[in-house]
Amino acid sequence: VEQLRLLSVPLTSVDERDRNVLELLKPPGEWRPFPDIDDRDAWESLPEDIKERRIEAGENALDFDWPTLTATLSLKFEREGDRSSYSRAHSRRRSMLADLVLAECIENEGRFVDQIMNGIWAISEQTFWNTPQHLYLQQEGYGLPDITEPTVDLHAGMMLNLLAWTDYLVGPRLDEISPLIRERIRVEADRRIFTPLLDRDDFWWMGFDHRRERVNNWNPWINSNWLVGVLLLEEDERRRAHAVYKILRSLDEFIDPHPRDGGCDEGPGYWNHAAGSLFDSLDILYSATDGEIDVFEEPVIKRMGQYVYKSHIHDDFFINFGDTSPKPGVSADLIYRYGARLGDERMQQFAAFLDETGRIRSYIGSDLTRTLHYLFRVDEFDAPAEQPYARDMWLPDTEHVAARSVDGSPDGLYFAAKAGHNGEAHNHNNVGNYMVFVDGYPAIVDAGVEAYTGDTFDPERRWELWTMQSGYHNLPTINGVMQRNGLQYRARDVEYEADDDSVTFSLDIAEAYPEEAHVDQWRRAIHLERGAHIEVSEDYVLSDVTDELKMTLMTPCNVDASEPGRLMLTDEKSDGKPYGVEVAYDADRFNVRTEEVELEPGGRLARAWEQSHLTRILLYDAEPPLEDAFTLRITEWKD
Repeated sequence: VEQLRLLSVPLTSVDERDRNVLELLKPPGEWRPFPDIDDRDAWESLPEDIKERRIEAGENALDFDWPTLTATLSLKFEREGDRSSYSRAHSRRRSMLADLVLAECIENEGRFVDQIMNGIWAISEQTFWNTPQHLYLQQEGYGLPDITEPTVDLHAGMMLNLLAWTDYLVGPRLDEISPLIRERIRVEADRRIFTPLLDRDDFWWMGFDHRRERVNNWNPWINSNWLVGVLLLEEDERRRAHAVYKILRSLDEFIDPHPRDGGCDEGPGYWNHAAGSLFDSLDILYSATDGEIDVFEEPVIKRMGQYVYKSHIHDDFFINFGDTSPKPGVSADLIYRYGARLGDERMQQFAAFLDETGRIRSYIGSDLTRTLHYLFRVDEFDAPAEQPYARDMWLPDTEHVAARSVDGSPDGLYFAAKAGHNGEAHNHNNVGNYMVFVDGYPAIVDAGVEAYTGDTFDPERRWELWTMQSGYHNLPTINGVMQRNGLQYRARDVEYEADDDSVTFSLDIAEAYPEEAHVDQWRRAIHLERGAHIEVSEDYVLSDVTDELKMTLMTPCNVDASEPGRLMLTDEKSDGKPYGVEVAYDADRFNVRTEEVELEPGGRLARAWEQSHLTRILLYDAEPPLEDAFTLRITEWKD
């Protein structure tokens, strides 16, 4: 983005580069974006229901005992692949302290101050602010943290955010106990975050190592928290300016290679901390420089924000390629603020819908940047609540497509599909995958992913999980071979056409398969005739046939395959009314078998799909010809 580049161009010396930033920033202590505890009018004017809930949350934290995060708890990840046990305890500390701070700001009677002090002390004495699954950042690798090498991950950044706002909001009350409490915050912030990030350029998420393809959401997520910490806690103006300059450089490494279409290849489930955290960073910079740094008119910044509603399907459902959940938790307040900054009414209306219906609650959490924004603009959702229902989405750089029958309505058929490659962030092996909804409800789906474990990000074991394999996406398994992971396994010859009557998306997925699949060409074309049907056409050339050909369809629906040549996928809408699709196939060519794919009881997928299993439909040909073409025709089922 040009304004960021202007700030970060190499000048004659580092001092001059810092001076550019120093002249723009408000001095230490003068950036006051929210009321602190002494601004009684602001805190007392919050809605009564919010004040009651925040005080109740603070009261629930009064007896929290700040349990020790033991060495054996840290080792659970290396020993068992357990990411959750340590992370839950770590996050619990953050949420308890945030609840205490907000309760004291509202009540202002000193009832929560001692427990706030205990929280600061416990967090300050915590061996490391990262989590064990991210210890690959240190030279010693996984296991126990090396306290001589502080490293910075997502969780360390979130801890900095919390302590910086704690100091800002209730600092005077802490000083009444001892000035050493706030001094401890600064010492720990400097030791664990500020100095390592100023001294080192080799944390991958900074983006300065250009051997990596691209940084992901870690970059704006950590940078936004680093920026808050520096602006609120760093008292040395030169050091503060140098840190902000480095943050600008790092953010540019996220923006510059980002697809110009604004698409998030990690999916809408990561939008909160990809485009969303970039918005946090840019919004803070705008505020801390009195609007001198303002890049919200840049087209890519606009498109990155708008992606969140373009990828929405209906009610809770979003396009969910990769590790994104089909029902991701996007923040209504964040979407509203982003839309307001862009002047995008559709974004604001979408946010109002999410907030009004309670489907996605507005932000209250340990990220106090977002929580404070929500608290002090809680009544400003003044746009009409409407779902966006964008008729078409085409992202030519990300190579994602979506289209529906009726603009502004969930009625009829909808499809989404992707091209891209199998080296994307949070990737599944899914080049050419597609999904089909009818009247806003799922018929043919991308399953998503279960809760993260050690296997989820292991470079070998990840691809043994069924959720990652192309054989459990709506794709062919060719000669018994599935797609392979890696940047080189990709789509080619991607084409897109759309008008008022139809949409066609086509691509060749042959290169997504390894040599042993013996596939020279596999051209898939997905055609939506608005108001009528979807056709998925396959045209392939094989160099050899060594095994059967299988075509997978994943569905949460009830499946009736009793009539040759026709699959009936039916279910009920939220109001109890039936819906479904008919899938017509060549019964002379394919046989059908189905299998239930069990979901982890009470797990991420069972909650998202609200059932215990998905059904995997396999259309299979035991002796496929070397060259052939065939089509699936999908129409809306009418009761």
